[in-house]
Amino acid sequence: MKWIPHELRWRNLISSANGTGRGSYAIITILLGLLIWASVLAGKGWSSAVGSEVPLAEYVAMAIGILFSMLLGVGLMALVFYSGRAGYDEPAKLIRSGWDKSRE
Repeated sequence: MKWIPHELRWRNLISSANGTGRGSYAIITILLGLLIWASVLAGKGWSSAVGSEVPLAEYVAMAIGILFSMLLGVGLMALVFYSGRAGYDEPAKLIRSGWDKSRE
């Protein structure tokens, strides 16, 4: 990655932000509203569970599920990076074989 002076980075960021329209602001507003709503709902759910006991088996199952999800996510991201660096994401190219050229 090329080195970009600090002032130019901010200039590029501000110029790209000037191109956002009403639709972008509407999407950002809706997503922020959903984030706030999910946070409030999670807080109410967490506070309503006070006093209930969770068995050890449920903690173990939750830990295994979290670990499996993390491993799956890391593995898939590693495959994405590998395929991008190995050239598997390049556009397809038509390679004509010898018998195919004689039919032209």
